[in-house]
Amino acid sequence: MELQSRQVMKAYFIGGGIGSLAGAAFLIRDAQLPGRDIVIYEAQPLVGGSLDGALLASGAYSLRGGRMLTTDHYECTWDLLSSIPSLEHPGLSVRDETIAFNLENPAHSQARLVDRNRFKIDVTHMGFSARDRLELLRLTEASEETLGNSRITDWLSPKFFESNFWYMWQTTFAFQPWHSAVELKRYLHRFMNEFPRIETLAGVKRTVYNQYDAIVRPLADWLKRQGVQFVRGTRVTDMTLEDEGGRVRVRQLMLDRDGRTANVRLDDGDLVFFQNGSMTDASSLGTMIEPPPHLTGKDSQGWALWESIAQGRPEFGNPSAFNTSIPESYWLSFTVTCRDSGFFDKMEAFSGNKAGTGGLVTFRDSNWLMSVVLYHQPHFAGQPKDVQVFWGYALHPDRVGNFVGKPMSDCGGADILHELCGHLNFDRALFETATCIPCRMPYITSMFMPRNLTDRPLPVPKNSVNLAFVSQFVEIPDDVVFTVEYSVRAAQMAVYQLMKLDRPVPPVTRHDKSLAVIFATLEKAFA
Repeated sequence: MELQSRQVMKAYFIGGGIGSLAGAAFLIRDAQLPGRDIVIYEAQPLVGGSLDGALLASGAYSLRGGRMLTTDHYECTWDLLSSIPSLEHPGLSVRDETIAFNLENPAHSQARLVDRNRFKIDVTHMGFSARDRLELLRLTEASEETLGNSRITDWLSPKFFESNFWYMWQTTFAFQPWHSAVELKRYLHRFMNEFPRIETLAGVKRTVYNQYDAIVRPLADWLKRQGVQFVRGTRVTDMTLEDEGGRVRVRQLMLDRDGRTANVRLDDGDLVFFQNGSMTDASSLGTMIEPPPHLTGKDSQGWALWESIAQGRPEFGNPSAFNTSIPESYWLSFTVTCRDSGFFDKMEAFSGNKAGTGGLVTFRDSNWLMSVVLYHQPHFAGQPKDVQVFWGYALHPDRVGNFVGKPMSDCGGADILHELCGHLNFDRALFETATCIPCRMPYITSMFMPRNLTDRPLPVPKNSVNLAFVSQFVEIPDDVVFTVEYSVRAAQMAVYQLMKLDRPVPPVTRHDKSLAVIFATLEKAFA
């Protein structure tokens, strides 16, 4: 192990998301690479990528979303967080801190689906017909080769998408009917143990704060203390690739640092870890009166490097499978900063859940398919005691609202609060002092797009000497995208392979092989 560390002079990470932060931590912890030999390039002022959360200059809070965690899965994530000290609880790791928090605040939703009459729907049954069960079983048991690049609608009939199960599963994981059948199959297997309790979200775990404050900040703090160099305001615009008898090596990185160009020459032992693609690329924020600007990859250039190096190199994947149909991959989220307790009081009374215990509340008949979640407060480190923050999102922002006569994508925060009050039949005066910040994310579920097996590169392509991919757009058998775990697992696999570490990556827990889980799932399906 020490020999491998001496052979590597530098490790460069392109992008400062959770995959890069995790990769740097694994290099230090498991490969014994000194932190001073690790460089992370990030174009934005903050690291953390999609795990964001911030207090805006206006005094309102904003976050693009929160990723679901479970202690029954996320093997690589918990392995990582067990090594990262808590910022607020000396002697505890981030993993210890998170588990303790969830023991104190267990999730058990009592208002998972709400109909147009503000009636809490009975979701103890899944609403399946015999045909639905047979079709779902056929999809679940089909091979990925058989499923190919087909869509979910190629396997399930229209009535299936009116079932309680679909509304809950879809909004928990953000699936659309036109998304990849392979990805749905993987989710059904990976989270089979969640199927019997999908209506309560009892398996969902939350972090103490938003995931920037709860995961990114302590992880970045630990990396800084190890000497890792964070180079912000810097975009890697290109890389020089050298062919060595069919094997590809990165020889040079081209940087743009606030408009100034620079080149970084790589020596033989150097490694590059690239976050290819981004589900939150080209995100934009609106205000109470203005909708978010409609940005694309042309505005951000976030996909350009992957598109460049993948040309003529099929082992590096096919980004066009994921980023060419924004209408199929985008939705809007919103963060609401409340400066009195009125809304939280009424929502807790309506739902039967104290904030932080209920999970998503989905308005089934909403044209936008809107959901909201009241987090445990405070949700941000340093949040004032008289401020409360909640988050929501809508899967159909291109449709005209039920109470607002325009698509959500054309709405400012005030319009969104108007629509929310309509579904709850709440007085709009509840939000008189609140601020709602909408966020448009054109590629947020791009990793769910139908694709061929070769459209995603392996974490370390077979023809790569020193280049690895660590993102949601790599191929990891049996695991599921749109999770923190997927990026962390990709990073751990890439580090162990390039460093030739004789240490196993934690395996995916196969709950779908458990007889108890299978029987509980069947019982629920026939409820």
